[in-house]
Amino acid sequence: MRTTRKQHNLVHWITQVSVVGIAAITMALVVIIAAFNGIEGMVEKLYSEYDADVTIRSTEGKTFLASTVNLKEIKKTTGVNNVNRAVEETVILKHRDKWINARMVGVDVEFLKDCNIGSHIVEGYSAFEEDGEPRAIIGATLLDKIDGYISELEGGEDIVLYTPLRDAKVGSLKSPFKVTPIKVTGKMNYNREVNAGEILVPLSFAQEQLDFTEDLTAVYVSLKPNVDPEDVKQQIQAKLGKSFVVKTAAEKNELIFKTSKSEKRIVIIILVFVFILAAFNLIASLTMLYIEKSANIQTLYRIGVTPEFVFKVFFIEGLLIAAKGIVFGLALGAIICACQVNFALVQMPNSGGSAFPISFTFGDGLLIVGLVSALSIVISFLPVWYLVRKSAR
Repeated sequence: MRTTRKQHNLVHWITQVSVVGIAAITMALVVIIAAFNGIEGMVEKLYSEYDADVTIRSTEGKTFLASTVNLKEIKKTTGVNNVNRAVEETVILKHRDKWINARMVGVDVEFLKDCNIGSHIVEGYSAFEEDGEPRAIIGATLLDKIDGYISELEGGEDIVLYTPLRDAKVGSLKSPFKVTPIKVTGKMNYNREVNAGEILVPLSFAQEQLDFTEDLTAVYVSLKPNVDPEDVKQQIQAKLGKSFVVKTAAEKNELIFKTSKSEKRIVIIILVFVFILAAFNLIASLTMLYIEKSANIQTLYRIGVTPEFVFKVFFIEGLLIAAKGIVFGLALGAIICACQVNFALVQMPNSGGSAFPISFTFGDGLLIVGLVSALSIVISFLPVWYLVRKSAR
Protein backbone atom coordinates (compact mmCIF):
# COMPACT_ATOMS: atom_id res chain seq x y z
CA MET A 1 0.00 0.00 0.00
CA ARG A 2 2.83 2.42 0.86
CA THR A 3 4.55 1.76 -2.44
CA THR A 4 1.28 2.36 -4.31
CA ARG A 5 0.66 5.58 -2.36
CA LYS A 6 4.19 6.79 -3.08
CA GLN A 7 3.82 5.98 -6.76
CA HIS A 8 0.48 7.79 -6.85
CA ASN A 9 1.94 10.88 -5.16
CA LEU A 10 4.90 10.85 -7.52
CA VAL A 11 2.63 10.62 -10.56
CA HIS A 12 0.46 13.44 -9.18
CA TRP A 13 3.51 15.63 -8.53
CA ILE A 14 4.98 15.08 -12.00
CA THR A 15 1.57 15.80 -13.55
CA GLN A 16 1.34 19.12 -11.72
CA VAL A 17 4.87 20.01 -12.81
CA SER A 18 3.83 19.26 -16.40
CA VAL A 19 0.81 21.56 -16.11
CA VAL A 20 2.90 24.35 -14.56
CA GLY A 21 5.63 24.00 -17.21
CA ILE A 22 3.18 24.10 -20.12
CA ALA A 23 1.31 27.02 -18.52
CA ALA A 24 4.54 28.97 -17.98
CA ILE A 25 5.71 28.59 -21.57
CA THR A 26 2.25 29.38 -22.96
CA MET A 27 2.11 32.48 -20.77
CA ALA A 28 5.60 33.49 -21.96
CA LEU A 29 4.52 33.09 -25.59
CA VAL A 30 1.51 35.35 -25.01
CA VAL A 31 3.54 38.06 -23.26
CA ILE A 32 6.51 37.93 -25.65
CA ILE A 33 4.37 38.04 -28.79
CA ALA A 34 2.28 40.89 -27.34
CA ALA A 35 5.47 42.80 -26.47
CA PHE A 36 6.96 42.34 -29.93
CA ASN A 37 3.66 43.41 -31.50
CA GLY A 38 3.78 46.53 -29.36
CA ILE A 39 7.36 47.25 -30.42
CA GLU A 40 6.49 46.71 -34.09
CA GLY A 41 3.53 49.06 -33.76
CA MET A 42 5.65 51.70 -32.05
CA VAL A 43 8.42 51.44 -34.66
CA GLU A 44 5.89 51.56 -37.48
CA LYS A 45 4.25 54.62 -35.97
CA LEU A 46 7.54 56.45 -35.42
CA TYR A 47 8.79 55.81 -38.94
CA SER A 48 5.59 55.74 -40.98
CA GLU A 49 4.15 58.97 -39.58
CA TYR A 50 7.17 60.97 -40.72
CA ASP A 51 8.12 58.97 -43.80
CA ALA A 52 5.62 59.24 -46.61
CA ASP A 53 3.51 56.15 -47.31
CA VAL A 54 4.90 56.18 -50.85
CA THR A 55 7.96 58.11 -52.12
CA ILE A 56 8.76 58.88 -55.77
CA ARG A 57 12.34 59.56 -56.92
CA SER A 58 14.10 59.79 -60.26
CA THR A 59 16.23 56.93 -61.51
CA GLU A 60 18.19 59.23 -63.81
CA GLY A 61 19.60 61.70 -61.31
CA LYS A 62 19.22 63.35 -57.93
CA THR A 63 16.73 65.93 -59.18
CA PHE A 64 13.97 66.06 -61.75
CA LEU A 65 11.66 68.72 -63.11
CA ALA A 66 8.25 68.96 -61.46
CA SER A 67 6.66 69.13 -64.92
CA THR A 68 7.85 65.59 -65.69
CA VAL A 69 5.52 64.23 -62.99
CA ASN A 70 1.77 64.74 -63.36
CA LEU A 71 0.95 65.42 -59.72
CA LYS A 72 -2.78 65.81 -60.42
CA GLU A 73 -2.87 62.40 -62.09
CA ILE A 74 -1.03 60.81 -59.16
CA LYS A 75 -3.49 62.38 -56.72
CA LYS A 76 -6.35 60.77 -58.65
CA THR A 77 -4.86 57.32 -58.04
CA THR A 78 -7.16 55.09 -55.99
CA GLY A 79 -6.20 55.26 -52.31
CA VAL A 80 -4.10 58.44 -52.53
CA ASN A 81 -4.94 61.14 -49.97
CA ASN A 82 -2.40 63.85 -50.74
CA VAL A 83 0.76 64.59 -52.76
CA ASN A 84 3.63 66.80 -51.53
CA ARG A 85 6.65 68.07 -53.43
CA ALA A 86 10.03 67.82 -51.70
CA VAL A 87 13.59 69.11 -52.01
CA GLU A 88 16.27 67.41 -49.92
CA GLU A 89 19.87 68.49 -49.43
CA THR A 90 22.69 68.11 -46.93
CA VAL A 91 23.50 71.46 -45.31
CA ILE A 92 25.58 72.83 -42.46
CA LEU A 93 23.89 74.46 -39.47
CA LYS A 94 25.62 77.08 -37.32
CA HIS A 95 24.50 78.42 -33.98
CA ARG A 96 26.94 80.66 -32.17
CA ASP A 97 30.18 78.61 -32.12
CA LYS A 98 28.51 75.26 -32.87
CA TRP A 99 28.56 73.65 -36.34
CA ILE A 100 26.82 70.49 -37.48
CA ASN A 101 25.74 68.70 -40.65
CA ALA A 102 22.01 68.25 -41.22
CA ARG A 103 19.55 67.18 -43.88
CA MET A 104 17.37 70.06 -45.04
CA VAL A 105 13.96 68.92 -46.25
CA GLY A 106 11.87 71.49 -48.06
CA VAL A 107 8.23 70.45 -48.36
CA ASP A 108 4.76 71.81 -49.07
CA VAL A 109 2.96 73.04 -45.96
CA GLU A 110 0.39 70.22 -46.30
CA PHE A 111 3.16 67.77 -45.36
CA LEU A 112 2.99 69.01 -41.77
CA LYS A 113 -0.57 67.72 -41.52
CA ASP A 114 0.22 64.47 -43.34
CA CYS A 115 3.05 63.62 -40.92
CA ASN A 116 0.90 64.54 -37.89
CA ILE A 117 3.61 66.88 -36.70
CA GLY A 118 1.36 68.49 -34.10
CA SER A 119 1.59 65.42 -31.86
CA HIS A 120 5.38 65.25 -32.27
CA ILE A 121 6.28 68.82 -31.30
CA VAL A 122 7.99 68.66 -27.89
CA GLU A 123 8.80 72.36 -27.67
CA GLY A 124 7.50 75.39 -29.52
CA TYR A 125 4.94 74.98 -32.28
CA SER A 126 4.72 74.01 -35.94
CA ALA A 127 4.80 76.91 -38.39
CA PHE A 128 6.44 77.39 -41.78
CA GLU A 129 5.76 81.13 -42.05
CA GLU A 130 5.33 84.09 -39.70
CA ASP A 131 5.00 87.75 -40.71
CA GLY A 132 5.76 86.72 -44.29
CA GLU A 133 9.11 85.18 -43.28
CA PRO A 134 10.03 81.48 -43.58
CA ARG A 135 10.37 79.37 -40.44
CA ALA A 136 11.98 76.00 -39.70
CA ILE A 137 11.13 72.97 -37.56
CA ILE A 138 14.16 71.03 -36.34
CA GLY A 139 14.87 67.59 -34.87
CA ALA A 140 15.04 67.60 -31.08
CA THR A 141 18.50 66.01 -30.80
CA LEU A 142 19.88 68.18 -33.61
CA LEU A 143 18.85 71.39 -31.86
CA ASP A 144 20.35 70.18 -28.58
CA LYS A 145 23.68 69.42 -30.30
CA ILE A 146 24.08 73.04 -31.37
CA ASP A 147 22.91 74.32 -27.96
CA GLY A 148 19.81 75.87 -29.51
CA TYR A 149 16.51 76.60 -27.86
CA ILE A 150 12.97 77.65 -28.79
CA SER A 151 12.16 81.25 -27.92
CA GLU A 152 8.47 81.85 -28.56
CA LEU A 153 8.56 85.37 -27.16
CA GLU A 154 11.10 86.45 -29.77
CA GLY A 155 9.40 84.59 -32.59
CA GLY A 156 11.99 81.83 -32.59
CA GLU A 157 15.77 81.72 -32.41
CA ASP A 158 17.98 82.23 -35.45
CA ILE A 159 20.23 79.50 -36.78
CA VAL A 160 22.36 79.91 -39.89
CA LEU A 161 22.10 77.56 -42.88
CA TYR A 162 25.11 77.00 -45.11
CA THR A 163 23.69 75.52 -48.32
CA PRO A 164 26.05 74.29 -51.07
CA LEU A 165 25.72 76.20 -54.33
CA ARG A 166 24.98 74.19 -57.47
CA ASP A 167 27.51 75.96 -59.70
CA ALA A 168 30.24 76.53 -57.12
CA LYS A 169 33.77 75.88 -58.42
CA VAL A 170 36.53 74.27 -56.42
CA GLY A 171 39.30 76.73 -55.66
CA SER A 172 37.14 79.79 -56.38
CA LEU A 173 37.53 82.78 -54.08
CA LYS A 174 33.76 82.96 -53.84
CA SER A 175 32.19 81.00 -51.01
CA PRO A 176 30.70 77.67 -52.19
CA PHE A 177 27.82 78.13 -49.74
CA LYS A 178 24.75 80.30 -49.62
CA VAL A 179 24.49 81.62 -46.07
CA THR A 180 20.98 82.35 -44.78
CA PRO A 181 19.62 82.78 -41.24
CA ILE A 182 16.25 81.27 -40.41
CA LYS A 183 14.21 81.22 -37.22
CA VAL A 184 13.24 77.93 -35.57
CA THR A 185 9.69 77.70 -34.23
CA GLY A 186 9.44 74.05 -33.21
CA LYS A 187 11.40 71.02 -32.02
CA MET A 188 10.11 67.68 -33.31
CA ASN A 189 10.51 64.19 -31.90
CA TYR A 190 9.95 61.21 -34.23
CA ASN A 191 12.76 58.66 -34.30
CA ARG A 192 16.51 58.69 -33.82
CA GLU A 193 17.39 59.44 -37.45
CA VAL A 194 14.92 62.31 -37.82
CA ASN A 195 15.64 63.78 -34.40
CA ALA A 196 19.40 63.79 -34.93
CA GLY A 197 19.63 64.87 -38.54
CA GLU A 198 16.67 66.66 -40.14
CA ILE A 199 15.36 70.19 -40.39
CA LEU A 200 12.06 70.97 -42.14
CA VAL A 201 11.71 74.19 -44.12
CA PRO A 202 9.18 75.53 -46.64
CA LEU A 203 9.63 74.20 -50.18
CA SER A 204 10.02 77.70 -51.65
CA PHE A 205 12.78 78.52 -49.15
CA ALA A 206 14.69 75.31 -49.97
CA GLN A 207 14.39 75.93 -53.71
CA GLU A 208 15.64 79.49 -53.28
CA GLN A 209 18.58 78.26 -51.20
CA LEU A 210 19.58 75.78 -53.89
CA ASP A 211 18.81 78.06 -56.85
CA PHE A 212 16.16 75.62 -58.04
CA THR A 213 13.31 76.77 -60.26
CA GLU A 214 11.00 73.78 -60.53
CA ASP A 215 13.53 71.12 -59.58
CA LEU A 216 12.48 68.49 -57.04
CA THR A 217 14.31 65.57 -55.44
CA ALA A 218 11.22 63.59 -54.38
CA VAL A 219 7.45 63.48 -54.27
CA TYR A 220 5.80 62.31 -51.04
CA VAL A 221 2.45 60.54 -51.37
CA SER A 222 0.18 60.06 -48.35
CA LEU A 223 -2.54 57.40 -48.46
CA LYS A 224 -6.03 57.07 -47.11
CA PRO A 225 -6.60 54.80 -44.08
CA ASN A 226 -6.72 51.03 -44.62
CA VAL A 227 -5.18 51.23 -48.09
CA ASP A 228 -2.51 48.74 -49.15
CA PRO A 229 0.64 50.79 -49.99
CA GLU A 230 1.89 48.04 -52.32
CA ASP A 231 -1.21 48.33 -54.53
CA VAL A 232 -0.88 52.12 -54.76
CA LYS A 233 2.84 51.79 -55.48
CA GLN A 234 2.17 49.51 -58.44
CA GLN A 235 -0.47 51.87 -59.84
CA ILE A 236 1.84 54.90 -59.59
CA GLN A 237 4.81 52.97 -61.01
CA ALA A 238 2.71 51.98 -64.02
CA LYS A 239 1.84 55.65 -64.64
CA LEU A 240 5.40 56.97 -64.27
CA GLY A 241 7.35 54.25 -66.07
CA LYS A 242 11.02 53.34 -65.67
CA SER A 243 12.23 56.93 -65.27
CA PHE A 244 11.10 56.92 -61.65
CA VAL A 245 11.39 54.53 -58.73
CA VAL A 246 8.47 54.24 -56.33
CA LYS A 247 9.00 52.90 -52.80
CA THR A 248 6.71 52.31 -49.84
CA ALA A 249 7.67 53.35 -46.29
CA ALA A 250 8.32 49.68 -45.43
CA GLU A 251 10.74 49.36 -48.37
CA LYS A 252 12.48 52.61 -47.45
CA ASN A 253 13.07 51.31 -43.90
CA GLU A 254 13.31 47.69 -44.94
CA LEU A 255 16.14 46.77 -42.56
CA ILE A 256 14.34 48.12 -39.48
CA PHE A 257 11.05 46.32 -40.19
CA LYS A 258 12.72 43.06 -41.22
CA THR A 259 14.94 43.08 -38.13
CA SER A 260 11.94 43.54 -35.85
CA LYS A 261 10.02 40.67 -37.47
CA SER A 262 13.08 38.39 -37.52
CA GLU A 263 13.66 38.94 -33.80
CA LYS A 264 10.04 38.02 -33.13
CA ARG A 265 10.33 34.78 -35.13
CA ILE A 266 13.60 33.81 -33.43
CA VAL A 267 12.15 34.34 -29.96
CA ILE A 268 9.06 32.26 -30.85
CA ILE A 269 11.29 29.43 -32.13
CA ILE A 270 13.35 29.53 -28.93
CA LEU A 271 10.21 29.39 -26.78
CA VAL A 272 8.90 26.47 -28.84
CA PHE A 273 12.09 24.55 -28.08
CA VAL A 274 11.72 25.45 -24.40
CA PHE A 275 8.13 24.19 -24.59
CA ILE A 276 9.38 20.88 -25.98
CA LEU A 277 11.85 20.59 -23.08
CA ALA A 278 9.11 21.41 -20.58
CA ALA A 279 6.86 18.82 -22.22
CA PHE A 280 9.27 16.04 -21.23
CA ASN A 281 7.55 16.30 -17.85
CA LEU A 282 4.36 15.34 -19.67
CA ILE A 283 6.11 12.27 -21.13
CA ALA A 284 7.35 11.35 -17.65
CA SER A 285 3.87 11.85 -16.21
CA LEU A 286 2.21 9.59 -18.81
CA THR A 287 4.93 6.96 -18.42
CA MET A 288 4.63 6.89 -14.62
CA LEU A 289 0.83 6.78 -14.86
CA TYR A 290 1.03 3.87 -17.30
CA ILE A 291 3.43 1.98 -15.03
CA GLU A 292 1.19 2.61 -12.02
CA LYS A 293 -1.84 1.25 -13.87
CA SER A 294 -0.01 -1.61 -15.60
CA ALA A 295 -1.73 -4.30 -13.49
CA ASN A 296 -5.15 -2.83 -14.26
CA ILE A 297 -4.25 -2.63 -17.96
CA GLN A 298 -3.36 -6.32 -18.06
CA THR A 299 -6.68 -7.13 -16.41
CA LEU A 300 -8.48 -5.10 -19.07
CA TYR A 301 -6.65 -6.99 -21.79
CA ARG A 302 -7.82 -10.30 -20.29
CA ILE A 303 -11.48 -9.29 -20.37
CA GLY A 304 -11.26 -8.29 -24.03
CA VAL A 305 -10.31 -4.60 -24.08
CA THR A 306 -8.26 -3.76 -27.18
CA PRO A 307 -4.92 -1.92 -27.17
CA GLU A 308 -6.57 0.83 -29.25
CA PHE A 309 -8.98 1.55 -26.38
CA VAL A 310 -6.12 1.71 -23.84
CA PHE A 311 -4.22 4.01 -26.20
CA LYS A 312 -7.19 6.39 -26.45
CA VAL A 313 -7.54 6.54 -22.66
CA PHE A 314 -3.94 7.52 -22.00
CA PHE A 315 -3.68 9.71 -25.10
CA ILE A 316 -6.73 11.72 -24.01
CA GLU A 317 -5.25 11.90 -20.49
CA GLY A 318 -2.12 13.50 -21.97
CA LEU A 319 -4.22 15.96 -23.97
CA LEU A 320 -6.20 16.92 -20.87
CA ILE A 321 -3.00 17.60 -18.91
CA ALA A 322 -1.67 19.74 -21.77
CA ALA A 323 -5.01 21.53 -22.25
CA LYS A 324 -5.08 22.44 -18.56
CA GLY A 325 -1.63 24.02 -18.85
CA ILE A 326 -2.54 25.82 -22.09
CA VAL A 327 -5.72 27.31 -20.63
CA PHE A 328 -3.95 28.49 -17.47
CA GLY A 329 -1.08 29.90 -19.53
CA LEU A 330 -3.38 31.83 -21.86
CA ALA A 331 -5.32 33.22 -18.91
CA LEU A 332 -2.18 34.30 -17.04
CA GLY A 333 -0.69 35.84 -20.19
CA ALA A 334 -3.89 37.77 -20.87
CA ILE A 335 -3.98 39.04 -17.27
CA ILE A 336 -0.35 40.21 -17.44
CA CYS A 337 -0.97 42.01 -20.75
CA ALA A 338 -4.11 43.65 -19.37
CA CYS A 339 -2.24 44.82 -16.26
CA GLN A 340 0.53 46.28 -18.43
CA VAL A 341 -1.98 48.17 -20.57
CA ASN A 342 -3.94 49.53 -17.61
CA PHE A 343 -1.28 50.00 -14.93
CA ALA A 344 2.02 50.36 -16.89
CA LEU A 345 3.88 47.76 -14.85
CA VAL A 346 6.95 48.10 -17.11
CA GLN A 347 8.01 51.48 -18.45
CA MET A 348 10.28 52.26 -21.39
CA PRO A 349 13.65 53.75 -20.41
CA ASN A 350 14.14 57.47 -21.03
CA SER A 351 10.49 57.88 -22.05
CA GLY A 352 9.18 60.05 -19.26
CA GLY A 353 7.12 57.24 -17.73
CA SER A 354 5.55 55.90 -20.93
CA ALA A 355 4.34 52.31 -20.65
CA PHE A 356 6.08 49.59 -22.64
CA PRO A 357 3.75 48.98 -25.62
CA ILE A 358 1.62 45.81 -25.62
CA SER A 359 -0.58 44.56 -28.44
CA PHE A 360 -2.27 41.17 -28.75
CA THR A 361 -4.61 40.07 -31.52
CA PHE A 362 -7.01 37.20 -32.06
CA GLY A 363 -4.66 35.88 -34.75
CA ASP A 364 -1.80 35.76 -32.23
CA GLY A 365 -4.02 33.74 -29.89
CA LEU A 366 -4.80 31.25 -32.65
CA LEU A 367 -1.09 30.98 -33.49
CA ILE A 368 -0.15 30.19 -29.89
CA VAL A 369 -3.00 27.72 -29.38
CA GLY A 370 -2.15 26.02 -32.68
CA LEU A 371 1.57 25.73 -31.84
CA VAL A 372 1.23 24.41 -28.30
CA SER A 373 -1.71 22.15 -29.21
CA ALA A 374 0.19 20.56 -32.10
CA LEU A 375 3.23 19.98 -29.91
CA SER A 376 1.06 18.58 -27.11
CA ILE A 377 -0.61 16.13 -29.49
CA VAL A 378 2.75 14.86 -30.76
CA ILE A 379 4.28 14.66 -27.28
CA SER A 380 1.21 12.83 -25.90
CA PHE A 381 0.99 10.48 -28.86
CA LEU A 382 4.54 9.14 -29.04
CA PRO A 383 5.09 7.80 -25.48
CA VAL A 384 1.57 6.34 -25.21
CA TRP A 385 1.88 4.67 -28.61
CA TYR A 386 5.21 3.12 -27.58
CA LEU A 387 3.99 1.94 -24.15
CA VAL A 388 0.75 0.42 -25.45
CA ARG A 389 2.54 -1.29 -28.30
CA LYS A 390 5.16 -2.70 -25.90
CA SER A 391 2.61 -3.94 -23.31
CA ALA A 392 0.35 -5.45 -25.98
CA ARG A 393 3.22 -7.66 -27.09
